[in-house]
Parts: sequence; structure tokens; C-alpha cells
Amino acid sequence: MQQLHRNSLIGAALALSLFFVLYATSGAVRPSHAWKWMDIVTEAGTAVIAGAWFLYALSSRSRGLATRLIAGGLCAIMLGSWAACLDEFFAVDKREMWGSWREALVPFGMLVLTIGMYYWRQEQLRLSGQLQKGERLFRDRRVLERITQLADASYLRTQMRLEQERHPGVDCALVLLDINSFHLIQREHGHREGDRVLQAVGHMLLLNLRNDDLLCRYADDRFAVLMPGVPREDAAVAARHLCFMVGQMRHHANDKRIIRLSLRHACSLADGVPEVVLAELSRSVETPPLVLATAAA
Repeated sequence: MQQLHRNSLIGAALALSLFFVLYATSGAVRPSHAWKWMDIVTEAGTAVIAGAWFLYALSSRSRGLATRLIAGGLCAIMLGSWAACLDEFFAVDKREMWGSWREALVPFGMLVLTIGMYYWRQEQLRLSGQLQKGERLFRDRRVLERITQLADASYLRTQMRLEQERHPGVDCALVLLDINSFHLIQREHGHREGDRVLQAVGHMLLLNLRNDDLLCRYADDRFAVLMPGVPREDAAVAARHLCFMVGQMRHHANDKRIIRLSLRHACSLADGVPEVVLAELSRSVETPPLVLATAAA
């Protein structure tokens, strides 16, 4: 991972060297009896710890705004502490401009680090939201379908019964989504490419659902979404949004052509026998009017 941040590492090393050169050339060496060992140990220790955290941040994170802010703040703290440590060995005229602003490096670094931690927290909240969407699935790995790693139809039926038992009288919507012309995708590009399409569509749907929604692969190219606490009208709006988002996808096949995807949908309330509700919803899914469209990449 540090290969991704080579420029940052080189810049930090050059800055450390530059500070040493500035102090060595612009300041007078203090006699050893004037050294304040407590200050030296404290400031050098702070520089070493900040430098270690700087390396750890770069080695454990990919590029991004939060990474740049966290690493930049730690680097500023490291440089400010390093300069303070050098100040114990070299007497620098306080009228030197660079000698005065270097004292602001530590508080500036703390400010930048704090901003970086804020963005890092936002990242963690988004990741937690994604994990919560699959929390129920990971309680029983056996219900995960092999290709998409989503819940299967049996798990969907179980959750429909549980919602009816736990929240009687509360709306719980069920949306069925079907990929148009999926058989043509498999015929023209092969079953392996068809599996990749299912995975891509599953990911897009998952990203556009609430944390409480349950996404399942119901059968073949058909997905089901259980939406607790959502009336049928709101579920229809959400279903149209999901279809729109999938329609914006441009799936690149292995042969470099672009597969344009679209969905049809049907909505209902999950307030009856799961097998009956699902059967009726399957019959109400519109007949696909579209034909597979491909284009050169």
C-alpha cells in the first residue's frame, strides 16, 4: 500500500532533511550543558510517534480525501515536533521568519488531523450502513445464494413470515424486479457473463436500498426486495428509482461490448401467505418489451 503513497513518503523525508539543514546552517550549535533533556525526549518522542502514525495511516488506507488529511496532519505534527527538538540543539534567531512559523506546525497539524478524522468517521458510517443491510444474512451463511451472495427465496419467505408476526398491521412492501432479455444476454455472451450481470445488478440494487430493506435473488434473473414499514405506493416509487439506476449502468462484457440493462417490476404488500403473494407478484410482472442492446466499447 505504501507504493501508492510514494510521493508523500519522499516529501516527508525531504522535509525532515530540509529542517535539519536549515537549523544546521542558520543556527549556532548549543553547548551540551545547555541541552534540556526532558524537552528533547518529549519533542523527539512526539516526532517519532507522529511519524509512526503517519506511516501506519499510509500503509493501511487507500488514496482519498480522508487519507490525505489524516496523513497530512500527522506529518505536520511530526515536522513541528522535529523542529522543536532541533531547537534544543541549535540556537536560531527568532527573527527568522521560518523559525517563527514552524511553531504553528503542531496546532495546524492537529486541525488538519481533526478534519481528516471527521471525514474518516463519515466513511465508517457509510460502511456500517452497507453492513447493516446484510446483517441478517450473515447470521446464517447457508441462506446465501452462490452467484450473487444474496439471500435465497426460502430466506425471503421466512423473513416475510417474521415481519407479519413481529409487526402485525404494519405495512411491509414487496418488490419483484426482473432483468429484461436476460436469456439473450446468456445466449450471446455466455452463462459466465450472465453471472457477472447478476452480480453487477445486485450490487447496484443494494447500494440504492435502505439499511432495513432485504434484497434477495428470488429466481434466475429475478430479484425481490422486502421493505418493512413501507406502503405499496412508496414501494412503487422506490422500484422505479431502482429500475432507473440499473438503466444507467453500462455493463462491459469480456468481449469489450457494452450490455445495456433494464428492469421491469411489480409491487405488492407482503401481508398474505408468502408463497401465494410471491406467485401473484410473479404473474403480475410485465412482459419484457425490450431486446438486448449491445455496443462497441
